[in-house]
Amino acid sequence: MDDLWTGARVRLRAVEPEDWTGFRELARHSVDVRAAGAVSPPRSDAGWRTWTAERAERPPGGDTFRLVVEVLADGAFAGSVTVGLADSRAGRFLTGVEIVRAHRRRGYAAEATELVLAYMFAEQRHHKCAVEVYAFNDASLALYRSLGFVEEGRLREHEFLAGRRHDVVLLGITADEFWATRERPPVR
Repeated sequence: MDDLWTGARVRLRAVEPEDWTGFRELARHSVDVRAAGAVSPPRSDAGWRTWTAERAERPPGGDTFRLVVEVLADGAFAGSVTVGLADSRAGRFLTGVEIVRAHRRRGYAAEATELVLAYMFAEQRHHKCAVEVYAFNDASLALYRSLGFVEEGRLREHEFLAGRRHDVVLLGITADEFWATRERPPVR
């Protein structure tokens, strides 16, 4: 690993204005978007360009951010990873990852999540990460469990989506649990 933001297959980088087509692709498949929790009316290409440009202009830093997941082999936009609802006092934060259909099942989501966890635990001194996953989203549940997240609870009939109420599964991982199976970033 060359830096904290680069893994074996992906690199996490800032959002650039030209990423609008990648974000549009993430939103295009309403079934996939439902798994992520947000269904919105269609947005124009101009709207996507504006939305992405606004995110590209945001200054780096802080505990809430969105990064692009870029494939190292060809520089392709593979998806995005977010960190939100960070609480520095309590030392916890939420994360989530989305990968476009063409790049799924290649380990990109797992590697992007591990890079974010390493940053938040090693550099930002947070102690715990949580994720919220719809109970029907078997792929995301398997992903987070494979990374060491533990189910901590279930919010019954918590979200309304596609005409029904759905349970949300809460999973978490502590810094100690994360580092127990991984090497800490080197200090040079």
